[in-house]
Amino acid sequence: MAQHNELGKKGEQLAVDFLQQKGYTILERNYRFQKAEVDIIAQHLGVVCAIEVKTRSTPEFGNPQEFVKPKQIQQLVKAMDFYITKNDLDVELRFDIVAIIKNKLGTRIEHLEDAFLYF
Repeated sequence: MAQHNELGKKGEQLAVDFLQQKGYTILERNYRFQKAEVDIIAQHLGVVCAIEVKTRSTPEFGNPQEFVKPKQIQQLVKAMDFYITKNDLDVELRFDIVAIIKNKLGTRIEHLEDAFLYF
């Protein structure tokens, strides 16, 4: 597996562990719908959260959260609309980003709640 894929997988596991410590219940990991993949779907205090995990080894080229592009946001929204409808859920939906920088110096995790608007 390519090194960036390994870093991404480690980042997703770090995000899951981090969210569980904060009291989140993980509902799905790597949920796919058409071309979209939602890294983590979790629930916290009655709110369903679609969580995009961005992991980088350095902030040199920008913070991880800056790599979530409008097209990806569109796809995440479609995937979550399908997920909510398919599971017949009547809940509040929120889109979060967990930004991780992991390298030899350590690991920094930042949880951005309500990271983007989806309408």
